[in-house]
Amino acid sequence: MPELRLYDTRTRELRAFEPRDAGRVGIYACGPTVYARIHVGNARPFVVFSLLKRFFEHSGLDVTLVINVTDVNDKIYATAAAAGVDSTALAAEMTAAYRRDTDLLGLGRPDHEPLASESIAAIVAYIEALLESGHAYVAAGDVYFRVRSDGDYGVLSRRALDQMDQGEEAEGAALKEDRLDFALWKAHKAGEDSSWDAPWGRGRPGWHIECSAMAEGLLGTGFDIHGGGLDLLFPHHENEAAQTRCARGTELARFWVHNGMLELGSEKMAKSVGNIAPLHEVIDRYGRDAVVLFFCGAHYRQPIDFGPNPLEQARANVARLREVARRLLDEPSPVELTPLRERFFERLADDFNTPRALAEMWEWVREANRRDGAVGGADLREMLGVLGLANLLDVSSATAPTAVLALARARQAAREAGDFELADKLRAQIEAAGWRIRDVGAGFELLPADG
Repeated sequence: MPELRLYDTRTRELRAFEPRDAGRVGIYACGPTVYARIHVGNARPFVVFSLLKRFFEHSGLDVTLVINVTDVNDKIYATAAAAGVDSTALAAEMTAAYRRDTDLLGLGRPDHEPLASESIAAIVAYIEALLESGHAYVAAGDVYFRVRSDGDYGVLSRRALDQMDQGEEAEGAALKEDRLDFALWKAHKAGEDSSWDAPWGRGRPGWHIECSAMAEGLLGTGFDIHGGGLDLLFPHHENEAAQTRCARGTELARFWVHNGMLELGSEKMAKSVGNIAPLHEVIDRYGRDAVVLFFCGAHYRQPIDFGPNPLEQARANVARLREVARRLLDEPSPVELTPLRERFFERLADDFNTPRALAEMWEWVREANRRDGAVGGADLREMLGVLGLANLLDVSSATAPTAVLALARARQAAREAGDFELADKLRAQIEAAGWRIRDVGAGFELLPADG
């Protein structure tokens, strides 16, 4: 097995990866704040770290992947108040939608998906440790972290203290000892419909302390990989690292691994900008396989351009792989093109370089084509399996019932008309009938649900 290397944001270098505990890897990735349905950009860390888990498991490691859900946050309160709904109900609704939408990616669920709302006791205990050690203070029911009390603050994001802005609401400024300090706990405010008791007063946790508590609770301190989008590097991840350092006297994680942003033009995709493409609509339009292959087409640390052209190219490549599958031998073959397979996994071992790995895979495909179908498919299935795409090689001769075919054709017509809500409903009816539908080029493919 080639040496595993990952880029560590903290040290700004590519480092050999050795798990904290032999044979076992712990990964924590920051999940969504659930105040609206997720867009395709939110899905990138879910895909990156789900696939990284698959690769580590292929390398013989036992992996625990944790992706949290932030269901207590200012954005949730604000969105619920504007809509005139209960914030807890909104968070529960959007959490369920997030799980449904990411299920469409077909990559499985993380091993743990902790909710901030179910971690309050651990969060309160964390804050108490920071208060006892002098790294935090109470001000009118709020609790703030003393940033200057951490001598290593700024090491992760490489920012000078005087150039930092926590981006917190203006109303807390008068309560802070220092403008750099950030909230660990926010006192209950009029109009907020959910809060919790704490020794310093009723309120709710700040965003950063939630992740420190959830990550440590499931993986301990000094776990292997803390992941998330590059936009979280500061202040979120910087503050997480500082809290743990000061409360526990050790680092939260050994590697900090950040994925780049999805961009539309030159602008990051974000709900606040308004240039979002909901994940479920993108999957319905281009197909699950094309979306996963699209994400694999760029190195995880780099930005990736989102738009119809790269997604249509990914969809064409999906069709190309399905066509390859029809020509490969199902039975084992002495011709397996193993050197190309080995180079594929070498590329993944070198900072999980999926585009270079895909280049090796396409060379495998070209060589298989040159040998006119005399090649077995085991190597290709293994490569695609690590990327969550082994299903592309499952060629079925099953014939769907007439009623299911009618539903599939109606769904295709709805998609072409841009009625994605109807297309979703028709997909659900197809699945309820015991079939799966895949988008293939300009058409579709039906497979038994248990196939």
